[in-house]
Amino acid sequence: MHLGLARHGNGPAGLVAQLASGRVANVAAAAAARTGELGDLATPKTLIAAGEAALDRVRGLLSQLSKEDTETHGAGGFVAEAEAFHFLPPIPDTGKFLCVGKNYHAHLDELSRNDLIREIPSEPTGFIKLNSVLSGHGDKVERPEGITTLDYEPELAFVIGKPAFHVGSPDAMSHVFGITLFNDLTAREVQKREVASGTRFWTAKNMPGFGPIGPWIVTMDAVQDVTDLWIGCSVNGEQRQRFNTRDQIHKFPDIIAHFSRYLPLEPGDIFATGAAAGTAFAQPNAADLYLRPGDVVEIEIEGLISLQTRIV
Repeated sequence: MHLGLARHGNGPAGLVAQLASGRVANVAAAAAARTGELGDLATPKTLIAAGEAALDRVRGLLSQLSKEDTETHGAGGFVAEAEAFHFLPPIPDTGKFLCVGKNYHAHLDELSRNDLIREIPSEPTGFIKLNSVLSGHGDKVERPEGITTLDYEPELAFVIGKPAFHVGSPDAMSHVFGITLFNDLTAREVQKREVASGTRFWTAKNMPGFGPIGPWIVTMDAVQDVTDLWIGCSVNGEQRQRFNTRDQIHKFPDIIAHFSRYLPLEPGDIFATGAAAGTAFAQPNAADLYLRPGDVVEIEIEGLISLQTRIV
């Protein structure tokens, strides 16, 4: 399933899902109308926390809505084209958003050559993305005044589906609910100053809007192999990056086992798994590639989902 958080027209934000037709079902609104209450189907986060029984309810409801949409084209107002929805971050209030950095060898080399790291890690490392900077599919993100080195970092992210504490690598994947897309927007000149002063990218990666994510969480039953996904990035239709997750240094199980040694992970927690080589800062014509007002950035997991951001 493809699950998200979106607002239809002037209605409240709620759980939505993509039908096989590509149209979008307003799951939360349909559930409220047919049962008199939202319950576990209010948002992706409440659904994830509720477990498999709630997922089965969504599957049944989507089957009904798909059939009704075929017959009436709208399913009583609960199904529409994706363009009719405003997508929010699928989990805007995650308990933990941890970004695993330096997770592709070639990108690690780029960072080192450009004085953006001072060490070569021997285990998964990370920093925190703040909920307040997350933005949704199609949102406008303002390039902060005075920043001239705004860079893109397309990343595969995953969502924790059930509590994980002291989890070993062999059991780790059973704790993953699904995957999504994340663009770790970064102000490189600020990042370089933070590295030089010994801090961890707090400001460079946590300016307003610097966390485009979504629009969908793709449940694991719809993902063939998370270690063999192609990730792409284009700016104004020009391809800037294309890489495969097979090149990750630390895979999902390694990341979960490492962090759950000491941190209890909860349903709805998110991990971004790092960017590969090819972002703007390491290119010989970097000044021409940094993001400017008017640019449209699109990142994608090929064959699954795409996420668009407009720079203003």
